[in-house]
Amino acid sequence: MIYRPKIIGTGSCLPKRQLSNTDLEKLVDTSDEWITTRTGIKNRHIAGKGEETSQLAAHAASKALQMAKVEAEEVDLIIVGTMTPDMTMPSCACLVQKNIEAINAFALDLNAACSGFLYGLDIAEKYIKVNPEMKILVIGAETLSMRVNWQDRNTCVLFGDGAGACVLTGVDNGSGMLGSSLYSDGSLWQLLSMEGAPSMNPDLLRPDSKEGSFIRMVGKDVFRYAVRAMEDAVFGILEAENLNPKDIKLVIPHQANIRILRSLVERLELSEEKIYINIHKYGNTSAASIPIALDEANQKGLLKEGDLLLMCAFGGGFTWGANVIQW
Repeated sequence: MIYRPKIIGTGSCLPKRQLSNTDLEKLVDTSDEWITTRTGIKNRHIAGKGEETSQLAAHAASKALQMAKVEAEEVDLIIVGTMTPDMTMPSCACLVQKNIEAINAFALDLNAACSGFLYGLDIAEKYIKVNPEMKILVIGAETLSMRVNWQDRNTCVLFGDGAGACVLTGVDNGSGMLGSSLYSDGSLWQLLSMEGAPSMNPDLLRPDSKEGSFIRMVGKDVFRYAVRAMEDAVFGILEAENLNPKDIKLVIPHQANIRILRSLVERLELSEEKIYINIHKYGNTSAASIPIALDEANQKGLLKEGDLLLMCAFGGGFTWGANVIQW
């Protein structure tokens, strides 16, 4: 008997404050036309007081649990994909556990940048194969606004805050996660990186750490690698599962840039209607982008029982990957 992890509930949470392209025109030398043409982004949500990463994650988790009809004390494991936790210690996942009162769960963070949610799903799969009765929360949550250089128009226009979550458990009816293909390449880290807090040990202080703990990106190179890497991951998992792109009902990619998404559409030879896109509303929310989009698609009834769903991502590290789920 083969048990697979099945998503039985989804949820998401976005900060109340919204920052439009018009608002950004007042902060940096940019324009709505410049941002929209190059990124596809029109709006993003920015966290305020009481909307820390752990709070957004907890709200998304509670909504997912409600849909799944699972009580918080039934949760066995909480995985939070994030690179913007409230603090280094304790983990964001431990704060989520406290906030939702999941008293029987153990909790951990993982940092795979924008690929964090997919990495989390893969970890959940391994646990559920051993113990199919487990109830696991996988969350992607970010407050990237605290790690953006608001004087750099090339990066500050891209990112937003938010959280998405799902509840998984084991099923033996043929549905659930069919497989994943995950990759990383640390040799390219300088193309997309973010410094941590400056070291208190002067011997370990990085030469450029005084510039600030914010996102740095070489956009053109990241674009080139992202398109090729996601394409390779997608075709790799489809081949492994003996599937054709046309078998896929819906693709939910990481919402990084409209040009990347359109390039992926072309390479997969799919109609744009099969690709779920919401980057115009939220910008790039890193590890939160796929679970937010997943929850939206689920709430809209776009996924029916038996449908094949493909998710793919690319992020700093570099990290990238794809997985296939039978809904």
